[in-house]
Amino acid sequence: MSRSNFARSGLSRGLARLVAAVALVGAAHAQPPEMPPSPVRFTEARSHDVRRTISLTGSVESRRASVVATEVAGVVSKLYAREGDQVERGAALAGLRSEEIRLRLEAARGQLQEAEARQRLAISQLERARGLFAEQIISQGELDDATSESEAWSGRVVQLRSDVARLEIDLRRATVRAPFTGVVVREHAAEGEWLGIGDPVAEIVDLGDLEVTVEAPESYYSGLAAGGTARVVFASLGGHEVEGTIRAVVPQANAQARTFPVKIGLENAERRIGAGMLAQVHLPVGEPRPAVVVPKDAVAAQGRDSVVYVIGEGDVVMPVVVRPGVAVGVWIAVEGGVTAGDRVVTRGNERLFPGQAVVPEAMEYEQP
Repeated sequence: MSRSNFARSGLSRGLARLVAAVALVGAAHAQPPEMPPSPVRFTEARSHDVRRTISLTGSVESRRASVVATEVAGVVSKLYAREGDQVERGAALAGLRSEEIRLRLEAARGQLQEAEARQRLAISQLERARGLFAEQIISQGELDDATSESEAWSGRVVQLRSDVARLEIDLRRATVRAPFTGVVVREHAAEGEWLGIGDPVAEIVDLGDLEVTVEAPESYYSGLAAGGTARVVFASLGGHEVEGTIRAVVPQANAQARTFPVKIGLENAERRIGAGMLAQVHLPVGEPRPAVVVPKDAVAAQGRDSVVYVIGEGDVVMPVVVRPGVAVGVWIAVEGGVTAGDRVVTRGNERLFPGQAVVPEAMEYEQP
């Protein structure tokens, strides 16, 4: 092949590769095929008076946490609950060896049975002595002896009944039980270990009754009161949000920081929230002011942003980044590009993309 033909051949191959590359780039930037309209439910955003909120960080604590201890001494024969176990109130946590208590109980019951028999005999003899004394057959001293014998055995019966009852209680206490429903978070005893009265067995935390304590600045003290609501967000749970209730505003300020402890109660029916977690608490303070509210279902998480899909002209949706505020029942105040009257998607927003056509259907929510 001549040098000129070889050059022309190389140029042709280079041009072909260039055309192929341009085609690949064009294919990469091609628009996706048009998707059919997606059915969604929507509700109109509304204007509602809400109070300004402040955001404070607090730690979750259980309102009921207990280190369960023994009430009798003994060797641990079995542990029934281990760390992480959910236990119901009254469930067995540990068992102590109880053979000695059982033997003492059997002996006390036998003594009680004998004493009750002797008491019945003494009572019968006292009745006969009274009859004989009335007939002047026996003396006053003999009547007094019969009376004393009957009273002595009556006292012995009372004593032994008390001993039996105490041993029965000790036998029950040999099984250490949970004082409330909760989760075992720490074991303090092991099988074969000797425990004295008052020694710890296990630590239990009630995860169904949680509380977050935050420190509110002094300037907001007058605007906070028990019974109010607060929005509590857990970053460690992917932004999981719950509505809390202000249980108490402690009227004792921190002398250095000039802050007041505010305790917010949480419901934790699903046991997702753990004691010790950090929580971001949004507390409403100040006077009510007008704000735009949307149903909570309309707010979707996209990365670090919160977005609301608004249905525009031609039933096409566009995402609007918002900043959620105070919750009002099933509604929540939002700041951003949403205005009262906008149609916001409340069902089906998890599968939408910007500019997608939808088939909207109205959905009613309880008034805020």
